[in-house]
Amino acid sequence: MPAPSPETIDAVLRQVDAGLPQARETLFDLLRIPSISAQPARAADCARAAAWCRDQLAGLGFSAEVRPTKGHPVVVAHHPGPTGYTGPHVLFYGHYDVQPVDPVDLWTSPPFEPQYLDGPRGKRFVARGAVDDKGQAMMFVEALRAWTIAGGGIPARITVLLEGEEEVGSKNLEPFLAAHKQELAADLALISDTGMWDIDTPAITARLRGMSYVQITLKAAKRDLHSGLFGGSALNPINALTKILGDLHDDQGRIQLPGFYDGIKPVSNVQRAQWDSLGFDEGAFLGGIGLTAPIGERGYSPLERLWARPTADINGIWGGYQGEGSKTVIPAEASAKITFRLVPGQDETAVFGQFQRFVADRLPPGATVEYQGGGGTPGIEVATDSPWVRAAQDALAAEYGKPAVLVGSGGSIPVVTSLHKVLGIDALLMGFGLDDDQVHSPNEKFEERCFHHGIRSHARLLAKFAGG
Repeated sequence: MPAPSPETIDAVLRQVDAGLPQARETLFDLLRIPSISAQPARAADCARAAAWCRDQLAGLGFSAEVRPTKGHPVVVAHHPGPTGYTGPHVLFYGHYDVQPVDPVDLWTSPPFEPQYLDGPRGKRFVARGAVDDKGQAMMFVEALRAWTIAGGGIPARITVLLEGEEEVGSKNLEPFLAAHKQELAADLALISDTGMWDIDTPAITARLRGMSYVQITLKAAKRDLHSGLFGGSALNPINALTKILGDLHDDQGRIQLPGFYDGIKPVSNVQRAQWDSLGFDEGAFLGGIGLTAPIGERGYSPLERLWARPTADINGIWGGYQGEGSKTVIPAEASAKITFRLVPGQDETAVFGQFQRFVADRLPPGATVEYQGGGGTPGIEVATDSPWVRAAQDALAAEYGKPAVLVGSGGSIPVVTSLHKVLGIDALLMGFGLDDDQVHSPNEKFEERCFHHGIRSHARLLAKFAGG
């Protein structure tokens, strides 16, 4: 089939602009559904959100269904594209579930009554799910709508997969992918659940850190002890555990697990130079959260530490008496939760074993340990020379008038690993969120400018897939 003409693409982009008010109102309809996947009382709302998404896609000519899982349902929709289409089969992934809204008293408006407000950079949408991920998923739907109205129809072969458990770990997604592997086969996955460098600079996320999680409990005496009678003789598990965990880092910020850094691929000089050119202000980054001095591994730039170096963090620690006043006990046990953010070249299962050896080497006589967890996800590095990344770079450059930055993410997106492991496809991460969107926090927002450019960018990308 012939590639879309420049005149057709311009007509589609004009439709995006003209349809922006209606696109906003359509998004607000979805934002009003309190699809909180973590709360069983909201199961019916999750089902309602799935049905709403199905109906939107069916209205655009997709064969769309709500499919059950052992948890919240999945929406699957297919469109064959135009007759004679020879471009890539694109699997678009998003999620319709949202985080809980607590603490409610910190919201300036009801979380599921979307607000259209003035902000320092123009209008913004405020509601739970505005940017994560309802707003970003709807950008793609609105790009499809613009092509349907003004471009002669959807120009590419598309499968849409919208899940309802991303915010609770997606535990039923991999089994669903495996059970429908043939149906969901595609050439690439397109995901809009990431961010831009800033409101004027588009970005493609090319690196994700993975994660290994472990909970450790160190035990000593068979019961809590009176510290006056036993102090100085009996092992204190809190003392022992904190001493062990205090050895996790050396004075240069390097993690002391045996073999922890083996196999890590260094960042290229080209990539490092691009990150350095961004002018990241670590002082301002930390100042916004009330900190004044950076920590971390010495010898690496701030962005390299955030995006391309592994970390070890104690996320919670407890033991002994927690109530008001004094209770002079030596507790029988102490526990901690630890996460390791991982980079490409590290294996999450191997890291768990390294941590166990690290603890065993330091465990005092008379103590025992128990572990929970040990799973996780690996770090991901996207092949930036793929035709899909180049297509996205071209689309974003045309929309913003400047090149897209290839950024990393310190966090994890487990679905990227699942799609690669089960379906054998790589993900193109083209998102439009901002650092100050207050994701997972009260007063979550999405800038209308990002929403608008996001629709236009997806419309341009669809033209690239169609050969335009």
